[in-house]
Amino acid sequence: MRLLKWLLIFLSLPHVGLALTLPSVRLSLEAAQGPEQMATVLQILLLLTILSVAPSLLLMVTSFTRLAVVFSLLRHALGTQQTPPTQVLVALALFLTFFIMAPVFKEAYENGVSPYLAGEIGDEELFRSALKPFREFMFKNTREKDLALMIGLAGEKRPETKEDVSTLTLIPAFMISELRSAFEIGFLLYIPFLIIDMVVASVLLSMGMMMLPPVMVSLPLKILLFVLVDGWNLLIGSLVRSFF
Repeated sequence: MRLLKWLLIFLSLPHVGLALTLPSVRLSLEAAQGPEQMATVLQILLLLTILSVAPSLLLMVTSFTRLAVVFSLLRHALGTQQTPPTQVLVALALFLTFFIMAPVFKEAYENGVSPYLAGEIGDEELFRSALKPFREFMFKNTREKDLALMIGLAGEKRPETKEDVSTLTLIPAFMISELRSAFEIGFLLYIPFLIIDMVVASVLLSMGMMMLPPVMVSLPLKILLFVLVDGWNLLIGSLVRSFF
């Protein structure tokens, strides 16, 4: 505290030649001068709204949903409670998402963002070109049944081509398909660990050790099995290959 006090006194001396200036911020609400100014305000509000939901939108049109759900189901199947931590699983799902979606991001940048920055295309063409690779990725991983469900709920006509399907209809259909795929993979993950739980419970019951929780015995065995078969390598390899 004393050092800070002397520092402030030193900086306030006239001979030092340093001036402490703080920027001032003014907020005011004034009437719009014309339609152009009002349109600019609306554009700024729309941009801020889009930026606030952009991370969620980006995660919902990528492989993140399937990866995050599968990792969560794996942790429950192992019965390790909060191990690995949620932050670790989310970080792993994010980096795998970047790895899987790298070709899509590259195509969106080369066909949309790069020409837009060079002034070759406009805003509408930017949106269409950048969204095209994401739509192709979603179409590739969306079941026709789920897509037909969302088209029926939206009251739209049966599309003849992929271009006739709106993005607002495609995104929820893609998410439903991703959740189904994640639960299918999670079911396959549960089977070997469930067998271990049943065998351990039966052995303990036959030995009359009813006071010993089966989880205490089965948990090390499940972790050992997962390590021996190189579970992370097999799981992540299968997940990544499922998108290609």
